[in-house]
Amino acid sequence: MDPVVPRLEKEERRRRGRLMFRHRRIPVRMMVPNFFTLLGLCAGLTSIRMSIEGRYELALAAIVFAALLDGIDGRVARLLKASSRFGAELDSLADFVNFGVAPAVMIFTWGLGDTKSIGWIAVMIFALASALRLARFNVMIDEDKPKWQSNYFPGMPTPAAAIVVLLPIYLAHLGLDLRDARWMKNIILAYTLLIAFLMVSNIPTFSGKLMGERISREWVLPIFMVAVLYVAMLVTYPNETLAGTTLFYLAMIPFGWRRFQKRLAADESVAAEAEAARSGSGEAASGVAGAPAGAPTGSTSPADTAGETGSKPRIVELRPNEPRG
Repeated sequence: MDPVVPRLEKEERRRRGRLMFRHRRIPVRMMVPNFFTLLGLCAGLTSIRMSIEGRYELALAAIVFAALLDGIDGRVARLLKASSRFGAELDSLADFVNFGVAPAVMIFTWGLGDTKSIGWIAVMIFALASALRLARFNVMIDEDKPKWQSNYFPGMPTPAAAIVVLLPIYLAHLGLDLRDARWMKNIILAYTLLIAFLMVSNIPTFSGKLMGERISREWVLPIFMVAVLYVAMLVTYPNETLAGTTLFYLAMIPFGWRRFQKRLAADESVAAEAEAARSGSGEAASGVAGAPAGAPTGSTSPADTAGETGSKPRIVELRPNEPRG
């Protein structure tokens, strides 16, 4: 029997016996982020219903609303210092429904229903990729890494993937309907599989987590104006705004990957220089330790001097003073 199995079983029993909350009385602030998560989950489930009924505009609005709430609940939890393991697990389950299942159902009922099994396989792969991506994120959340890497996600995050994968629907409302021909539906299939691949890949994508830490004073009002303008455009021209946002996001992925590689190469070069400096100091220390006792560091021996000048070394014999007769 594998000796690791009993230890795993013991650890599993210990985890199952652990209380969900450490204290009997839970502060109300600990529940606030979970309300946002549950509200987003309700929006995702509503999107599934709207997609089944063919009301795609409402289904799209529900997914966008869930994405906005997903960006709020984590920041609210950090501001209120209300982060918990329960909230993290609930958030992952809600993200799978909101950004894995809901977009898959919407894409299938909108444009891939006629493709039968191949369309279902494509959207199912998308949903499974979102589940795998969330599981990997939960495992990697405790890994130690440089602070600057927190500004990047490994792969495309599920909320962004849910918005990006619906690009054919935005284009259909703008006059470019990919459902007009059979071969054009293959583009939808390939695009859905591409977004699924980006979710489970290790391609770094910009997250913007570090942007909210410190903002220069002169940038406060411009940022407010840009945010208000974007929300106004999203409400007034939703399909145009979402299509432009999706294309801009996809275009920024190569630039983000290139910037990540440059920063990673710079860190590796700094680490290599530090390692070389440490090895050089270690060799110097070992050389000093191996020198004869009483010999000054860096001094030249008579033999070395003779070798350099080409003459024999002069030997001076020192004897104690002898008594004279």
